[in-house]
Amino acid sequence: MRKMRPISISKSFLGVAAGALLIFFALFIVNGFNKSNSTQVDVSQKQNVDNQVLPAIYNVSSMPQQAVDFTYAAEKSVDAVVHIKTRIISRSKPSYDFFDQFREYLHQYPPGQNSFVAFGSGVIISSDGYIVTNNHVIDGADKISVTFNDEREIEGEVIGVDPSTDLAVIKVKENGLPFLTFGNSDNVKIGEWVLAVGNPFNLNSTVTAGIVSAKARNINILGGQSSIESFIQTDAVVNKGNSGGALVNTKAELIGINAAIASHTGVYEGYSFAIPVNIVRKVVNDIMEYGETQRGYLGIQIQDINAEFAEANGLESVDGIYVAGVAENSGAYDAGILEGDVILSINGTSTNSLSSLLGLIAQYNPGTIVKVEIIRDNRKITYDVTLKNKNGTTLIVKSGDSFYNEFLGAKLQRVTVEELRELEITNGLKIIKIDNGILSKSGINEGFIITEINGDMVNSQDNLLTALNKSQRNIIRLKGIYPNGVRVSYEFML
Repeated sequence: MRKMRPISISKSFLGVAAGALLIFFALFIVNGFNKSNSTQVDVSQKQNVDNQVLPAIYNVSSMPQQAVDFTYAAEKSVDAVVHIKTRIISRSKPSYDFFDQFREYLHQYPPGQNSFVAFGSGVIISSDGYIVTNNHVIDGADKISVTFNDEREIEGEVIGVDPSTDLAVIKVKENGLPFLTFGNSDNVKIGEWVLAVGNPFNLNSTVTAGIVSAKARNINILGGQSSIESFIQTDAVVNKGNSGGALVNTKAELIGINAAIASHTGVYEGYSFAIPVNIVRKVVNDIMEYGETQRGYLGIQIQDINAEFAEANGLESVDGIYVAGVAENSGAYDAGILEGDVILSINGTSTNSLSSLLGLIAQYNPGTIVKVEIIRDNRKITYDVTLKNKNGTTLIVKSGDSFYNEFLGAKLQRVTVEELRELEITNGLKIIKIDNGILSKSGINEGFIITEINGDMVNSQDNLLTALNKSQRNIIRLKGIYPNGVRVSYEFML
């Protein structure tokens, strides 16, 4: 039997280590190959699982929308927005000089008069020269100059104004002008892109972009109980000089007339406001057809509803507007609306604030029937309400209409917008013919404008009769103004 030679420990260890290394290397290659194949499968499976939760980033349907293109709206708008310059003469003292009538030709102003210039914007709304702007842009103007985007300058004339909405219509003698078409401000959505086009700081044809931030805003800048504020709020940059300019959508449709900014400094701070075009359309149409705005009223007093008010009055929701009172002989009274009702909508459009209700009703004339949805005792009821004017009738009144009053023995006519502005009065009836009556006996002449009777402002045949019926102790107190600015008060014994 052959003896085996002994093997040293070091060789034995190295041999074992080498063999183990060979085996490990072989296993590494095989496993690496299998692992590689396994990894590809796992990644694929992982992607399939992830696809069920979040679309892959290369999926076309998840790509962001293309950027909004403002170029079409800008190009179409800049030529339809004009620069308005007004010259206002401030008369510091009443004075008369024979040569005053000639000073205009000598480019001089009468003593006691200071002239200053103001600027704003306007929007062309017809090819034959009708332009809409803010009333405060042209208020008190003695001369109005309109400059187009091509630098032509033409004198404009006032057609009519509506201080309650801060709107005015002027006209230039020109044809073939570019103009903007009306959109529908009721369809404007919060977050929608808009452009403000105007002349801020006397810089012609400036375009800024923003979004609609809110609707039906009331910022209490117009004053007066008859004022209508239901502004579109945007963050498009608007500054002094933008007043009367256009707010357009990306289709270049006019959706508002820029009117104001909210600012502590007098310059833009992020909040600008525009009059909705549906109100603009109504006012413009009325001025062009009747010479003044025809405004319909529900005849109610209303209260906004918040959580505290709802709890105090037993209301289950803060939706709608609370009816705090109903005027007799009003459309709401005749239809059956009661104090304590909550108005939910007008003609199907929801309303939750005073400003939104005023904005909706301002679109309709007296005599129009609107559907008013209310809630009463947890029941929804819809009424057909016929809107009436402020005199309680459904009549359309034109500024040029005249009528005869037998008691006064005079034919009277509503004062024109131009006369109101020139005499700085807000209302009046002008005497155009006097027959036998108390006026002729008192020495009142034709041309005198009656502004007040028995403490009531007069502006129509209806409120004239109402004021005359308020006579006490057989005395009629009458106030008015002559065309030369002389104010007179009279008292008549019956």
